[in-house]
Amino acid sequence: MVSRFRHAALVGKYQAHGMGPLLEDIAHLLSRKGLDVSIEARTALATGITEYPSLTVPELGRECDLVVVVGGDGTMLGIARELAPFHVPMIGVNQGRLGFITDVPISSLHEALCAIVAGDYEEEHRAVLEGQVLRNGNVILSATAMNDVVVRCSGIGMIELSVSVDEQFVTNFRADGLILASPTGSTAYSLSAGGPIVHPGIAGLVLVPIAPHTLSNRTIVLPDSGRISIEIVAGREMSANFDMQSIANLILQDQVIVRRSPNRVRFLHPRGWSYYATLRRKLHWNEGGVQVPGGF
Repeated sequence: MVSRFRHAALVGKYQAHGMGPLLEDIAHLLSRKGLDVSIEARTALATGITEYPSLTVPELGRECDLVVVVGGDGTMLGIARELAPFHVPMIGVNQGRLGFITDVPISSLHEALCAIVAGDYEEEHRAVLEGQVLRNGNVILSATAMNDVVVRCSGIGMIELSVSVDEQFVTNFRADGLILASPTGSTAYSLSAGGPIVHPGIAGLVLVPIAPHTLSNRTIVLPDSGRISIEIVAGREMSANFDMQSIANLILQDQVIVRRSPNRVRFLHPRGWSYYATLRRKLHWNEGGVQVPGGF
């Protein structure tokens, strides 16, 4: 079959053992299918692959129409944030542990890639969060997140946060911190803090207090069309982080402003992919019970 893609880029988890030979194997496969192949520049440097051209992320976004990411969800999250403005579709090959968004297993890699590059795939879009940290009205940090934005106490103690949505006051949270998660992030830190699992097709954001000091402070699902403001009312040793990457130290009266980005991430999955089957596999549902078709 003739490929519907022209130019593929490969991105790999730099530290993973055996990453170089695996990426070369994928590159050879894609080349045999008629695609031009490039290696993301940091991946090329770390693996020593010189057989294929290397591209920076902006070059990759402008020149490539497919990206194959090999690693775990952390690897995918990192490159997805950078590539979201370019709307390039991505395939995630799981070499990590959980793999909620890197879903192609190594064992069926060749079969899945051949089908996808021939146009036989499922496509889904995921929301991205964008935000700023304001101090005295000035922006001290701008960042994006696919999973979550977390405001919390970095040491021992509690903080108090005032939350508003579209300039409408919601409440003050007294807790160890606060998580604002996208549907993608609902299976990450938010889940461990007691938040709900939100299907990625739902246009919502999850606001989850971390160890709230008032039992009535509960998780709330918000529409993702709003502007969420989190202001620091009380506390010390506080920080805001975006996907645990971009971090700002906070002081009293700082504001963290978050909204949904106009950019969305495009994922390509093998035909027959199911979000519910992913949850069953990764969260070990149905273990010891009746097996559901497609489950493990």
